[in-house]
Amino acid sequence: MSLISYKPTTPSLRKTVKVDKTSLFSGRSEKSLTISQQPSSGRNNTGKITIRHRSGGAKKKYRIINFKRNTLDSVGTIERLEYDPNRTAFIALVSYSDKPKEYIIAPNDIKAGDTITSSEKTEIKIGNAMKLKNIPAGTSVHNIELKPGAGAKLCRSAGTHAQVLGTNENYIIVKLVSRETRLISGECMATIGVVSNSDNKNKKIGKAGIKRHLGIKPTVRGVAMNPVDHPHGGGEGRTSGGRHPTTPWGLKTKGKKTRTNKRTSRFIITKGGKK
Repeated sequence: MSLISYKPTTPSLRKTVKVDKTSLFSGRSEKSLTISQQPSSGRNNTGKITIRHRSGGAKKKYRIINFKRNTLDSVGTIERLEYDPNRTAFIALVSYSDKPKEYIIAPNDIKAGDTITSSEKTEIKIGNAMKLKNIPAGTSVHNIELKPGAGAKLCRSAGTHAQVLGTNENYIIVKLVSRETRLISGECMATIGVVSNSDNKNKKIGKAGIKRHLGIKPTVRGVAMNPVDHPHGGGEGRTSGGRHPTTPWGLKTKGKKTRTNKRTSRFIITKGGKK
């Protein structure tokens, strides 16, 4: 994939940079693998806003992705690559001779007509999925499970991957893109390769209207508010807030650790961090 920039005929186009999607399928998604979804607008099941600055956006349908890669020992053919409005990565439609079609997260350098397979142990080839214990050290993987059979939870977004470092008894040492090194059960499935659309990080929105199409509302800075509305508010003239960055409710942001799952901390060998 490559990036597209535009002639600066308007102020917004001067700054807009998009990902080239001309090689992707331009028709409708597979009907049997598509369901409608009601936009949540950042609200929970009681109607309370739990994520601010979310509302509206273009209407979109959800594509059912097989994160488990549990269609075992069958050769699948990549029918086409598609854009998915629900994620940053592209998706691939896989067809089998004896089983229903399915969507998977598309890895880099895969194209229509390629064959892939899922098995406990198979060839080290881009798009193939197998158990971590059978993947050699140094291999780049994505779509990684944390519990066997529960479906992939790690390395699913555009351009991400992890690296298999070695073995520790029944566990595999994996280095994530955050530089965190952790133990994952060797029975968990992972897919060979790097997730597609690695240029996604280089795109530029260009104008506020596109953010509204994505369902993101404008954000008012805390320092522009009154003291009653935000801890950063008030002061004579333009002040910087006078304290460490916080939420409107006084909770620390920007750097405060939020991980509370102590039960699985024993699987983390080294913590990740900024480069």
